[in-house]
Amino acid sequence: MLKVSTEDFGDLAVIECQGRIVQSDAAFKVRRAVISRLGCRSIVLDLTEVEAIEGGGLGMLSALQKLAEEHRSRLLLFNPAESIRTRLTASATPLSIVSFEEMMTLFERANARCAQAA
Repeated sequence: MLKVSTEDFGDLAVIECQGRIVQSDAAFKVRRAVISRLGCRSIVLDLTEVEAIEGGGLGMLSALQKLAEEHRSRLLLFNPAESIRTRLTASATPLSIVSFEEMMTLFERANARCAQAA
């Protein structure tokens, strides 16, 4: 079973996933979460607590990355386990994986934009 929670930081959305993305219902749960945040500049899927991603999940991530680009959003993946990272980098469509340092930069930019808007 996959658990999904979302936090917004201005125009940065972080979608935390916990569990396995191996069945279509889990892939569609991720899809719904990403689609609900397409207005954000950056959408980060935190994969820290994801144990496995199978073919359907990989295909969904590729499709979501294209969809995000069409809506002028960036879909980024954060902290996948090494076994998942291997599957992601072997995917036919390259998926963007951000480092811890890049995540911190995204948070800093989101905070700066929020401060300017206030």
